[in-house]
Amino acid sequence: MIQIKVFGTTPACANCKRAEQQAEKAAEQFPGQVEVLKLDALGPEADSYGIMSTPMIVIDEEVVSVGKVLPAAKLVE
Repeated sequence: MIQIKVFGTTPACANCKRAEQQAEKAAEQFPGQVEVLKLDALGPEADSYGIMSTPMIVIDEEVVSVGKVLPAAKLVE
């Protein structure tokens, strides 16, 4: 299963919420194949990615976006 990790602030800022919504929208195109995880940018898992800005999106352990919201269409590419 493909994982999309959305690292954001807690509580989530507007951009972090939008990033999560776009990730969910992208995942809907692949039912049962994509899992979206919302994670805290200050949490233990975030340390391994060296987060400098939020939101940050990681797809299958590859950082694809930092500090901006990617539309669902770009996440699918």
